[in-house]
Amino acid sequence: MITLSEKELADISGYIKEHYGVNLAAKSSLIEGRLGCYVMSRGFASYGDYFEFAKRDPTQQEMTSLINRLTTNHTFFMRESDHFDFFSGVVLPWIARSGDKDMRVWCAGCATGEEPYALSIYILEYLETQASAYGWDSVVLASDISEQALKTASNGLYSAENLSSVSDGRKLKYFTETAEGNYRVTPGLRKNVAFRKINLLDPFHFSKPFQTVFCRNVMIYFDAETKTKLIDKFFNALVPGGYLFIGHSESLATLSHRFTYVKPSVYRKPE
Repeated sequence: MITLSEKELADISGYIKEHYGVNLAAKSSLIEGRLGCYVMSRGFASYGDYFEFAKRDPTQQEMTSLINRLTTNHTFFMRESDHFDFFSGVVLPWIARSGDKDMRVWCAGCATGEEPYALSIYILEYLETQASAYGWDSVVLASDISEQALKTASNGLYSAENLSSVSDGRKLKYFTETAEGNYRVTPGLRKNVAFRKINLLDPFHFSKPFQTVFCRNVMIYFDAETKTKLIDKFFNALVPGGYLFIGHSESLATLSHRFTYVKPSVYRKPE
């Protein structure tokens, strides 16, 4: 296995931070673990040689591959499940009371799709209990910077282990078991999620503001300045009263922001 030098770490992590906000300056083992075998399989003698090749690739496909390998995070269905309970028990009724039949929920940093599909399940289940649910638009926007992660998410095929926290009833209703023992999301669930490539460092503009933004376990590699700017962008992307969910290991306590604290990892834009 080739070793990542300090200069190579600085060059690669500096580029990733500048263009994507992810701080990998102290993550040499992560870079080696995710790139090592691939770099050698491509015939490069060092990470630096490969990185220069990726930067010079006129198609940008190699740089896309590098970003995919370094930024895609492992996730699973119903992760941090109390968020989904709060979303179902508090947020969805609040949206329904507003009289707006356009549910605008954004899952920012959706990785391989488990989170937006889980959100969609809770939305569909909630709407089934509402007599006035006819005509609702409940599509969840799911975004990520990794094209490979979005491809996996759009395909909607998951292992049984990945669905270990999903009840048998939900598996039966929202997934189809394959001959290999995996599970594919049903067409009804798939059409309720729209996948889109979005770099959170870039300006983002939407035709309408969201009622809810989930951005969980995405900012853990961002520095304070990047987090503050992103949180402000989320604030502007929400309707008054809209909710922001972040990961349980994350907090806005040390950042300057305009949100109101609701509970650990849940914040709200003042109405």
